[in-house]
Amino acid sequence: MADRFDPDGVSATMMAVVTAGQGGFDQLLYRCVRRPLPKNGEVLVHVLAAGVNNTDINTRVGWYASTVTASTAESLQPAGEGSAEAGGWQGATPFPMIQGTDCAGRIAGFGAGVDPGLLGRRVLVRPCMRINGFHDPATRWLAADFDGAFAQFVTVPASEVFVVECDWTDAELASIPCAYGTSENMLHRARVGAGELVLVTGASGGVGSATVQLARRRGARVIAVAARGKHDDLRSIGADRLLDRDADPAEVLGTESVDVVIDNVAGQGFPRLLKALRRGGRYVSSGAIAGPIVSLDMRDLYLKDLTLIGTTAWDEPVFPNLIGYIERNEIRPLVAATYPLCDIAKAQKDFLEKRHVGKLVLIPPSAGQA
Repeated sequence: MADRFDPDGVSATMMAVVTAGQGGFDQLLYRCVRRPLPKNGEVLVHVLAAGVNNTDINTRVGWYASTVTASTAESLQPAGEGSAEAGGWQGATPFPMIQGTDCAGRIAGFGAGVDPGLLGRRVLVRPCMRINGFHDPATRWLAADFDGAFAQFVTVPASEVFVVECDWTDAELASIPCAYGTSENMLHRARVGAGELVLVTGASGGVGSATVQLARRRGARVIAVAARGKHDDLRSIGADRLLDRDADPAEVLGTESVDVVIDNVAGQGFPRLLKALRRGGRYVSSGAIAGPIVSLDMRDLYLKDLTLIGTTAWDEPVFPNLIGYIERNEIRPLVAATYPLCDIAKAQKDFLEKRHVGKLVLIPPSAGQA
């Protein structure tokens, strides 16, 4: 029987990780804070599990500022007060704040105008919110623009929660929103279809392993790029061929051999990826974990009629698609490890070491516990 919560019976406080400001792991403060109250049109979600993502770390260290040119792992110092954007997604991050972009939970309460039938239902929260509708790319992101899921409770618009019926664990569900949403959005924008050859860089990470599965689900053939020690795991989730992360795709596969490149690595390897694309090929990215500054030979772009696609704002079908894939058992996430919420610093350090395959997930204490 699912746990159900009377919002009037839940403590007025909760445990959360508050990110005090830009900086190192010392900015992650596990403390007791006031539980949020749902406003009109909002729901109160009891967080059951919350995934760890690059964006949590990038936001904390100010990596999104234009003054930062290094990879995430090399830029564990704040961007500095002098940076124009102050290191956030859309200007200065509203520190202190509760981060956590991935949220799996149960509806514990609701404000006016919300369907009472949601109470007690297990849900995923769509973290990318298109504030002016799907015709406008403007976004509002959970844990970047307002408090997120590194807490026992979070409030979000009722329009952004999706009831999910499955036998997955809470940790498995929490591995879906950011990684699989980002991946599905890239594949959707690039119009990946059956029979196409797709090259996926950083394939052992959360987004990468999601892309291997989601591309295969579309009937594409997948070449996964990752450290050699992770190849067996990627083969087990559907990769047709594996390349070592230091390999030159154009040299190994041949120039003009790949239909689509899904790349969240970038850095120095970027030019080699364009060499591997066929004429009329598509390159799509939503990140740059090896470094945001790349070298582009414009002749590769225009002589081969390539399309370069950047993706941040999720399109309307993306999240409903994922819910359907889950409920029809068409995908299954890889959860590498779980940690108590209070061990967030260890989880993020392990994340940066990149020894895992799949997702790392944080588990908050149960309601009423510290």
